[in-house]
Amino acid sequence: MKKILSLVLVSALGGALTLGAYKLFLEPKDKLVVTAASANPAFLPTSNVSNLASLNAAPDFTIAAENAVNAVVHVKNVSISKGQLTLQDLFSGTTTPRAQMGTGSGVIINTDGYIITNNHVINNSDELTVTLNNNKSYKAKIIGSDPKTDIALLKIDADEELPFVTFADSDQAKIGEWVLAVGNPFNLTSTVTAGIISAKARDLSGTSSQSFIQTDAAVNPGNSGGALVNSKGELIGINTAISSQTGSYIGYSFAVPSNIARRVIEDIMEYGNVQNGILGISGGALNSESAEKLGVNDTEGIYVDSVVEESGAEKAGIKRGDIIKEIDNIKVSKFADLTGHIGAKRVNDVVTLKISRNGSLKTVPVTLTRNETFVLPLVGQVKNAKKEDLKRFKANYGVKIIQLDKKYADYWKNNNVDEGAIIININGIKIYSVDDAQNALKNQSSYEPLRIELINSNGEKQHYNFR
Repeated sequence: MKKILSLVLVSALGGALTLGAYKLFLEPKDKLVVTAASANPAFLPTSNVSNLASLNAAPDFTIAAENAVNAVVHVKNVSISKGQLTLQDLFSGTTTPRAQMGTGSGVIINTDGYIITNNHVINNSDELTVTLNNNKSYKAKIIGSDPKTDIALLKIDADEELPFVTFADSDQAKIGEWVLAVGNPFNLTSTVTAGIISAKARDLSGTSSQSFIQTDAAVNPGNSGGALVNSKGELIGINTAISSQTGSYIGYSFAVPSNIARRVIEDIMEYGNVQNGILGISGGALNSESAEKLGVNDTEGIYVDSVVEESGAEKAGIKRGDIIKEIDNIKVSKFADLTGHIGAKRVNDVVTLKISRNGSLKTVPVTLTRNETFVLPLVGQVKNAKKEDLKRFKANYGVKIIQLDKKYADYWKNNNVDEGAIIININGIKIYSVDDAQNALKNQSSYEPLRIELINSNGEKQHYNFR
């Protein structure tokens, strides 16, 4: 046994000596080897230092969330409707009014109890109740609303000084910037979600009339009218819509920029209505395809296709074929960029356009004017008529057709109705201005025909009924 043990030890010792001698005297020395970097190198941290640095750089939303949560309210809309007929109604020959309830959110904007929300949250309401984050509830009254921007202003008389959020300049918000959406989805009060700004000046209508901030912060039914705030807790938007095939959030939500919302409520508080200023041009965004069709070299900017007569654009010398590159030093790449910026302005405000004309850049100040045009369904664009327009057709009042709807243009021209004709009556209402035309359509029931009386190009009165 001792001999076997001695043999094992001797063998092990000999192996160790042999390996050591090889390593020391015979094995080639290591050399520094340099290889070319791959096209897609993978970088792996060698310690936790980089992880700790990124962790410290992560945004802290706690203060912003606390401030916003206390300034965002729950809005309950109760409307009375006839509802569906029941057997009892059929037998009695009467209908029983039924209360329907909708919910949304709102944002307190000052200590006096003014609250901003969406028009669709409070539309058709018979009773409005606002519940604060401390569970106190108050009756609210509507100060004013603007369906075009989907913004409404409410007022409550609270027995305490209310927390509120301050407005930020939404023009300064950046794509990729962190934001919080605060509201009451599914009646779950005081809910905060985080995301980034995915896009700006987003138009969902296809008519270039909207300019939303797009974000990937989760927003669901009930969030409408709630706050979109930056990492400082400042208001940069009013959450309004979601992109969804199911009715719930699946990726993107959209907010009215705070600059537009602020201008709307300030107009309502000061004037009782919204003072919309317009540039006075129509056109579209350029790209490679449209530039080729139009025969221009630019592929970025807004191509001016037409200029409204007597508008600020016409008075400033803007012409068909001009390409708008910037407005107030903000780059313009789509029509919603213009819409969004002008939406935050009023009548008589001055904006500065940088335009390209025949390859040369020039800067042009334009004074925004009151909107005197309106798109009348089935007819086209109409405008407030001047005295000479009315005198030509021996009319005492009316609005002038300045552009026929392309879809129905042949129909009108076959009936001697061309651009310049005067519309004098819509649905039995005398039309003195485009405001009258809008109101005549607003008060029209869905089952009523559209009735139009006009003076055609030959000076003849004609009546039309459309169903």
